[in-house]
Amino acid sequence: MKGNAGAAGVDGQSVKQFEVRAEMYLKELSIALERGTYRPMPVRRVEISKGGGKLRPLGIPVVKDRIVQTALKFVLEPIFEREFLKMSYGFRPGLGCKDALREVAGWLKEGYTFVVDADLRSYFDTIAHARLMERVKEQVSDGRVLEPIEAFLHQDIVKEMERWTPVGGTPQGAVISPLLANIYLHALDCQMKQKGYRMVRYADDFVVLCRSAEQAQAALVEVKAWVEASGLSLNAEKTHVGDCRQEGQGFEFLGYRFEAGRHWVRPKSLKALRERIRVKTKRTRGDSLAKIIEDLNPMVRGWFNYFKHAHSVAQLGIDGFVRRRLRAILRKQEKRPGMGRCLDDHLRWPNRFFATQGLFTITAARVLASQSR
Repeated sequence: MKGNAGAAGVDGQSVKQFEVRAEMYLKELSIALERGTYRPMPVRRVEISKGGGKLRPLGIPVVKDRIVQTALKFVLEPIFEREFLKMSYGFRPGLGCKDALREVAGWLKEGYTFVVDADLRSYFDTIAHARLMERVKEQVSDGRVLEPIEAFLHQDIVKEMERWTPVGGTPQGAVISPLLANIYLHALDCQMKQKGYRMVRYADDFVVLCRSAEQAQAALVEVKAWVEASGLSLNAEKTHVGDCRQEGQGFEFLGYRFEAGRHWVRPKSLKALRERIRVKTKRTRGDSLAKIIEDLNPMVRGWFNYFKHAHSVAQLGIDGFVRRRLRAILRKQEKRPGMGRCLDDHLRWPNRFFATQGLFTITAARVLASQSR
């Protein structure tokens, strides 16, 4: 939590405040868990932007509850990791987005180009509690473990002046939610494997790759049947079947768009990066150029490392966009109006000037990566 700079829950207690009396708080937690008197506090709900003007609900438990959830995760994860299939990559130890993307790329190369791109509607908010606990109980029988899980599923939610008890779902933002979400969808993994389908899943984001349109349509029918039987629903607008070799029939997965034999940066991913750059390069920011570049570099470098295999990643205009934003800041610091777009600004602060200041650029990184192959 400290590493993630976790926010405070409904009690207003920060991680730093908890640290001051950590020994006492942890002893209290230990005794409450041993005696069976532990009860989680309500979850503070906030809404964060997910792009396109839409908001995503995020649950923030209090620090004590996050600690207990982490302890539960340590207990449960090894048990269920023995059961989880290789097609599942999200929030699992030693696995990640790049592994899932490599798996997708591998199946495409082998001719599995007819793809079911499925989208579960509000998955984390609609998981059926009773069904989820049934699946947990298939591997766990200890009431001392089951009772806290039940308690977390029924935690009250507080949003400003509202308070209610959820009848389904696991709060996004809770430590244990990704593991519980994987447990719930494990049955889908097993069914698709049993039917012989090539599915790749990252949490609730998954695709089924097939050799023919007929097989893809049959896979979609299979997915729909399982989803409905499990108390979930598909987003009809975002679920489709297509031959990704054809333009206009591609699919999006983990920030990439696969289409016409290539994989591109998804427009939404590019838009999100630009927005993050704007936040760090506001003209009113009072920091030095060196400090701003120091903040920008890890973010842009990390983005490039994730998307460096995308087609035309260096031609997306990110480098020029960053430099324009920095020129506007430099103009502002000199008390001159303008957005840093004129020729005089380019001459005064050319590209090589920012290079000497240590600014990371995707163009240079792309060249370096191609030379090291």
